[in-house]
Amino acid sequence: MISLMKADILNTVNNMNKAIFFDRDGTLNVEVNYLHKKEEFIWTDGAVEAIKYCNDNGYLAIVVTNQSGVARGYYPESAIMELYSWMNSQLAEAGAHLDGIYYCPHYPQGIIPKYAVECDCRKPKPGMLIQAAREQNIDLAASYLIGDGARDVECAKAAGVYGIRYTGGNLYESLIAGIMQNQRNGAR
Repeated sequence: MISLMKADILNTVNNMNKAIFFDRDGTLNVEVNYLHKKEEFIWTDGAVEAIKYCNDNGYLAIVVTNQSGVARGYYPESAIMELYSWMNSQLAEAGAHLDGIYYCPHYPQGIIPKYAVECDCRKPKPGMLIQAAREQNIDLAASYLIGDGARDVECAKAAGVYGIRYTGGNLYESLIAGIMQNQRNGAR
């Protein structure tokens, strides 16, 4: 019985998923303050291709995004999921999809009391990545996070994920360059 349990544990570890976590605003889409309407959403150059790369190469494609507009009272939480659904419908036209979204609606100086709190999910804290790993059986050490802010790279480091700083240009090319750099360094 003990050896079966050990085998089951090893099998679970060996069958873990790997993921590429994407920051949303400024990375997947052109930065728009407090974006929550599809009419204001514009994909960054190479974003759809970057997500398709994940789908075609065994990575889960997961959005991790701070959404303080909820705590500030600018839009309801439901707007985040409506936009996410719309993003997936757009991606489907290119044969791509996102596997999940994790968002932080909190902001300590917000005006909505239930969201105006300190939390462990607001980047640069790693809570969203840890939750995703737990819920989707993700091996964080075999995963990446790409984002336009220092807080994204700090979040990746805190979670044990390789962080890629996106500084503009083609997102797909930036992602591939980051993965190749990590592989040249002998990791993952």
